[in-house]
Amino acid sequence: MSAAASPHAAIVTGAASGFGAVAARALRRAGHRVLVTDIDGDAARRLASELDPAGATAFAADLDVRRPEDFEHVRDEAIGRWGSVEILVNNAAMTVARPLLEIELAEFNAIMATNAGGVFAGSQILGRHFKERGYGRIVNLASLAGQNGGTATGAHYAASKGAILTLTKVFARDLAPFGVTVNAIAPGPMDTPLVHALVPPEKMPGMLANIPVGRLIDPDFAAEMIVLLASPAAASVTGACWDVNGGLFMR
Repeated sequence: MSAAASPHAAIVTGAASGFGAVAARALRRAGHRVLVTDIDGDAARRLASELDPAGATAFAADLDVRRPEDFEHVRDEAIGRWGSVEILVNNAAMTVARPLLEIELAEFNAIMATNAGGVFAGSQILGRHFKERGYGRIVNLASLAGQNGGTATGAHYAASKGAILTLTKVFARDLAPFGVTVNAIAPGPMDTPLVHALVPPEKMPGMLANIPVGRLIDPDFAAEMIVLLASPAAASVTGACWDVNGGLFMR
């Protein structure tokens, strides 16, 4: 199989639930093989079994994005099973909704280490493999919060997502000569369990009224953006941030 042929193998972080699971399913529907990774290994294995009970085109592995050695392990697992890996989706993230002046430095650092640090470690470790191979696709999950300084999900979360936008450009520039693209998508509030947990039902109408299109973001559509950016056809797109926010942030 040539480097630009499909199907490819994808590693998705934080893929056991929420939007990560949506992205893993979308990549699998597109014909890619998927390594479902998550700090919750049991949940990751349940999703991988759902995607392919035989385990030929989907399997799972434990991954704590704060540990570079975990990225090395899942890279080797994918290569050992499928011969190569061509796609990395950096999705794993955490947040704590807390007022700005109440955030402790330790909590700020922990969220930065997970969200931005995880993207750095994954992009660096898989980026080396992609560079050596002469082909690769990295898609990072940024956020509207990292663009407009939103604090509904925590100022530390917003700061980490802003850092991810910058890391996307840095890695894109460095890896561009080697057939590797690095892009980000920046969703606004998505129709996911996380958003519904953060926004009480009585406050949802008010939030929707503030979104120009009047609705939450469809996670399946956002996942299809990842599939598109992860495709061989996206060779001319790198260092870009694709917005999907219902008109909350226009530029």
